[in-house]
Amino acid sequence: MTDNDNLTRRLESRHRELAQDTGQFRHWRVYRDDSQLLWVYLDRARSEVNTLDGEVLDEFDTILDGLEEKPPRALILRSLKPRGFCAGADVGQFADLNAEQIAALIGQGHRTLDRLENLAQPTVAVIHGHCLGGGLEVALACRFRIGLAGNLEAGFPEIRLGLHPGLGGTFRLLERSGSVTAMRMMLTGSSAHERQLLTRGLVDYLVEERHLEGAVKKLLNEAVTGRSQRHLSWIQRLANSYPARQILSRRMLAAAERSAPARHYPAPAALVELWRRQGGNRGRMQTAEQESFVRLTGTAASRNLVRVFSLREGLLQAVKEENRIRQVHIIGAGAMGGDIAAWCALQGLQVSLADLKVEPIAAAIGSLGGLGRRRHKSAIEIRNARDRLIPDPRGHGVEQADLVIEAVPENLQIKTSIHQAVEPRLKDGAILATNTSSIPLEKLATLLQRPERLVGIHFFNPVASMQVVEIVSHQGTSESARQQAMAFSKAIGKLPVAVKSYPGFLVNRALTPYLLEAALLLDEGLDRELIDRVAVEFGMPMGPLELADQVGLDICLDVADMLRNLLDSPMAEVPAWMREKVKKGELGRKTGQGIYTWQKGKAQKQGKGPEPDAGTRQACQDRLILPMLNACAECYRERVVSGPEHLDAALIFATGFAPFRGGPIHYAQSLGLETVRQRLSELAAAHGPRFEPDAGWQEL
Repeated sequence: MTDNDNLTRRLESRHRELAQDTGQFRHWRVYRDDSQLLWVYLDRARSEVNTLDGEVLDEFDTILDGLEEKPPRALILRSLKPRGFCAGADVGQFADLNAEQIAALIGQGHRTLDRLENLAQPTVAVIHGHCLGGGLEVALACRFRIGLAGNLEAGFPEIRLGLHPGLGGTFRLLERSGSVTAMRMMLTGSSAHERQLLTRGLVDYLVEERHLEGAVKKLLNEAVTGRSQRHLSWIQRLANSYPARQILSRRMLAAAERSAPARHYPAPAALVELWRRQGGNRGRMQTAEQESFVRLTGTAASRNLVRVFSLREGLLQAVKEENRIRQVHIIGAGAMGGDIAAWCALQGLQVSLADLKVEPIAAAIGSLGGLGRRRHKSAIEIRNARDRLIPDPRGHGVEQADLVIEAVPENLQIKTSIHQAVEPRLKDGAILATNTSSIPLEKLATLLQRPERLVGIHFFNPVASMQVVEIVSHQGTSESARQQAMAFSKAIGKLPVAVKSYPGFLVNRALTPYLLEAALLLDEGLDRELIDRVAVEFGMPMGPLELADQVGLDICLDVADMLRNLLDSPMAEVPAWMREKVKKGELGRKTGQGIYTWQKGKAQKQGKGPEPDAGTRQACQDRLILPMLNACAECYRERVVSGPEHLDAALIFATGFAPFRGGPIHYAQSLGLETVRQRLSELAAAHGPRFEPDAGWQEL
């Protein structure tokens, strides 16, 4: 936790004491100070974060009613939640509502925010932490906004739920930031951080908490003199003119189509069309925004993407304990270990990093600055993180660590020897973790004196951008060790998925058949770019051959061979050309040559070649996707994870499995499980036993 976070917590505690709990409101607190400023605090009951629903808006309407009886000098709106201002609307409420009910709820929200916007008194939103979606729409309805420095982010992530802003965010953001900036924010779903909020006009001041009341006073003085009005430049106004909207909208649609095809993701096109048609008229845009939002809630893409959001929350809710890990020791400063160390230090943990050589330790420390800047950390936060990352070539940090993570190469003998050397030095209650991606934990636990504290914490590469961490337990792992590994992963901003020790665990077990089948299709003469294009058209973030190059052909080969040796299920043979490439050192991106040639981190492609007929494309898609679904059915049967929801979540967030399809199990159920089994049987008859439908389909 940063120094600023601690200060914020202390000051918010003071505000909480001042805020009156009259019993009239469940989700709001109010406090009128001596200068007749009305402080209104959002504090959603029984929740760690603030979200908006009909009940929250009803109570806020009642507060606004009270202003008519005894008008304050100004209204100051803020949150009592340490993590942020407001995370937006409670999207789960839409699942049980029909279109008419959703329209009524959205209409209520518009009327409430219009009331807030049209108050005679100055209104100030004080935002900290996350201010997202509906939370930002509330803030934009205030006349002024003050941002509290320290991990502040604001944006509209609705596009990731198959939606766009629905409580006035479209036109209010256009008015504050200009059409090009506003549309880019809404179409990408990306947040603005700290000083970006100043430059985009989303906050009037960015201050530390201790300077808040002074900033409020200054804003209110400016409101009296009229100096606080912000105006768009003539270029920004020109970009919102009718002719400019027609030109710019075509470019926006083309860009959106490349990253989120309208046939899978209708929301970006709907947002662009909304702006193209109505962007010059606030009243018409407000009406059209509501109509478009309600339509999108009824699409299959939005329902599945909202489900994915719920799956994500389900992974976090599976963590039952508070994190007690404060100091981490990492053994191995290679690509994975170094990145894990830098990430943990940036998240506020004390980290010691050991390796046989000092050069990789130095490289890990050197990489921290760039990682911190990409994560929008301030120079002070990066400096403090560097201070927390201690080079430790002799491994002295083992004795003080709450958690020791071994992240050396995938070699059973090396790992077991390290574990045996480290175990006697662990303090009471410390956890020993391995970052193995494939070795069954039972093999690692056999030589330990206390195998109950061995757990797998499997990070994916690159550590900073991959959300999922597999928490792997063997039969002897204690529940305490497993829960603390889960809590640690959540505390460093990852999504922990509890899996049992099984060949390939979950993600690699499901992904390997997909990658192998792509290699076999290439071996049969199909064009490599066609194979990848079919997967991308299905909804995968990149094709399997490009992904294999990204992962490394040597790693793919090792995992494939391991699974063939350990699994009872038949696996595809690795093509001879792949073994030859690995032997020659053509490993993919990291060597510049693999299935593709790589330059500046990008696979060099020739572009579209001759298009095959629909039957060939469908056969290719089936051979790529169905083996992955079949492996998921096997993992369900073996109870590798606790249930289909966690399995779907893991594959979406770890592999990018087409989010708009809701996850592999959900997708199979939408096709019909019998249909999937039948098609697998047909493929088995044509191509061999690796396609035989798993018995897990019957259990599903």
